[in-house]
Amino acid sequence: MGETHDADVIIAGAGIAGATLALALAQAGLKPILVDPAPFETQTAPAFDGRASAVAYAAYRQWRAIGVAALLDPHVQRIEQILVTDGRAPGAAAGAATPFLLRFDAAEIADRSDGEPLGYMLENRHIRAGLAEAVTGAGIEVLAPARVTHAEFGPRAAAITLDDGRVLRAPLAVGAEGRGSVIREQAGIGAIGWDYRQTGVVATVRLARGHQGVAHEYFLPSGPFAILPLSGDRVSLVWTESARRGEALRSARPEVFHAHLRRRFGDFLGEATVEGPVFAYPLSLQLAERLAAPRAALLGDAAHAVHPIAGQGLNLGLKAAAALAQTIVEAARLGEDFGSEVVLERYAVWRRFDTATLSAGMDAFVRLFSNDSPLLRLGRGLGMSAVNRIGPARRFFMQEAGGGVGDLPRLLKGEAL
Repeated sequence: MGETHDADVIIAGAGIAGATLALALAQAGLKPILVDPAPFETQTAPAFDGRASAVAYAAYRQWRAIGVAALLDPHVQRIEQILVTDGRAPGAAAGAATPFLLRFDAAEIADRSDGEPLGYMLENRHIRAGLAEAVTGAGIEVLAPARVTHAEFGPRAAAITLDDGRVLRAPLAVGAEGRGSVIREQAGIGAIGWDYRQTGVVATVRLARGHQGVAHEYFLPSGPFAILPLSGDRVSLVWTESARRGEALRSARPEVFHAHLRRRFGDFLGEATVEGPVFAYPLSLQLAERLAAPRAALLGDAAHAVHPIAGQGLNLGLKAAAALAQTIVEAARLGEDFGSEVVLERYAVWRRFDTATLSAGMDAFVRLFSNDSPLLRLGRGLGMSAVNRIGPARRFFMQEAGGGVGDLPRLLKGEAL
């Protein structure tokens, strides 16, 4: 770190991807600074983020490698099976006869994944709390509440201006502050995308019967409906509604919301008790045209915000954090200028193909499954049935979803930098 630099890397955004990157860099001996409008105590409040995330087993290995997993383990739920079903009403995924069912079982790939589950379900507030504790314990400087208002990228450093007038300098600035990234905009990186005109309604529910670590993804004419297992025999319900209906559900009284649950899903959920508030998140796609520019790199939703239909948005960000950390650390150890365009292009090339193909795949998935066309219903049902009968294809999809395929950064293999 040069004399005129305040840090090695300034990370705008102390969310899940940004904090993970900071911990990986600090563990390797570099000095990051995190900047975020929301202090950690705000981010970990139950009302701040009501979502739960399916974390790929490779991404969870990264957290083990940087010392966060021990703080998350008490709250984690293993996903042992995933049942994907297509139909007009919920029920088939729970056992009713249907030819259009796709079953993934962790036991099938146990020999390739060291006995890992298909993934780990964690409430985002617990992830944020674990990362906050680890960041504090590592002595990483966190400026919050603070907001980046301007950024300049010079030949030797990035200069980041905060809303209180402070100016921070570092060889590299990382934009991890979400869809409206100031770092992305100031670096001259454009973004493309579109609104799905859908809302993801999220609620935590306690069921009368145990979930056995099984996740259900049910495709209804209005969009996907997921039942995701959480610790303590609770589940996270995530389903797609129109923006108008989603907002009405979010603001409905608890008894009205519960009545809607029973009317919509019948006996599929059994006796269900809603715990905590209901959340509604607008759904859209946004992709940055580039992942890096001189003195700037993008991470998380600043780089790619995708539909949650397959639970891969957070995992994309965590994969990118592992790749960016390794790129920076290896360059620093070789004495290279890790904020230079030459070095950052290595990160961009590493992540570009996976990011583009997964984002395009999720978009196609949304369009294929969020409709009630008889021809499309038949085609997707036959496709699911075919994959279900082909063991190698099924196992490949499981490994891909678990993050165990491709040129993996060391952290995703569980190896420290």
